[in-house]
Amino acid sequence: MKHQRLTRQSWIDAGLEALVASGPVALAAEPLARALGATKGSFYWHFKDVPEFQHALLKDWQSRALMQVADALAKNGNAEERLRDFGARILGDVQDSALRAWARTSTEVAEAVAQVDAERLRYITSLLQHLGVKNPGFALCCLGALAGLPQVGESSDPAAAYETLVDLVLALK
Repeated sequence: MKHQRLTRQSWIDAGLEALVASGPVALAAEPLARALGATKGSFYWHFKDVPEFQHALLKDWQSRALMQVADALAKNGNAEERLRDFGARILGDVQDSALRAWARTSTEVAEAVAQVDAERLRYITSLLQHLGVKNPGFALCCLGALAGLPQVGESSDPAAAYETLVDLVLALK
């Protein structure tokens, strides 16, 4: 039986899935190779070592997260709808929570998450200013909700809670 050749991106995608499922301890060559039905040699063909792999995985997530902000900035339309849509996209990304958890134990990951958060905060602040909300604390509350709501529990509805927060912020302007 002929196996499909794994690419560097295949390993990164598998790593992100493993990170979501099991946390950063799963970001090692052997368990990933086992999960992919591959050899560790394939892993080391694409990455010098596990730290290089983890760095590549982090940069992949970070570039997609920053692209999400850039794409949102490029959109036209109602600022309120854009604010709600942006929140829904972040809340729908299970990798975001996994990266935040990993950031608690890795300075490099914490710095990448902070850079993404800074761009997200700028965007949210801009949208709220377009809606007449001048207090930057409201933008920080929105970002904090997007970061924290997925951690509250599986029975909660983070998207509905974020919608309620946006309603409240807009009512207070």
